[in-house]
Amino acid sequence: MVILKKIKAATLLEVLTASVLIIIVFMIASLSFNTVFSNQIKRDQSAIENRIKEIEYLFIHKQIQVPYTEDFDGWEIIITQDKNKTTVSYSKAELTRQKQLVIE
Repeated sequence: MVILKKIKAATLLEVLTASVLIIIVFMIASLSFNTVFSNQIKRDQSAIENRIKEIEYLFIHKQIQVPYTEDFDGWEIIITQDKNKTTVSYSKAELTRQKQLVIE
């Protein structure tokens, strides 16, 4: 027959303290993850970068005329041409980017 050993039990206060500490750690972790993921979503510019690549392709294959202006998902896209260079600039609120188009 197996002899059962006595296991020392924890008091109610110890259990509550441990539970509160675990809850606090998980709360801080979830708030941190929430902040990181929301910043990542706000800074995601893959849609505008894909559209710029598409416009560059269309320009190289002479399917769009310069000067060109477009609004895309809140971004203002402008293609201008100076003497020997063509520039695409896109801006949204306070963020402005420029890219020089290369014709092969």
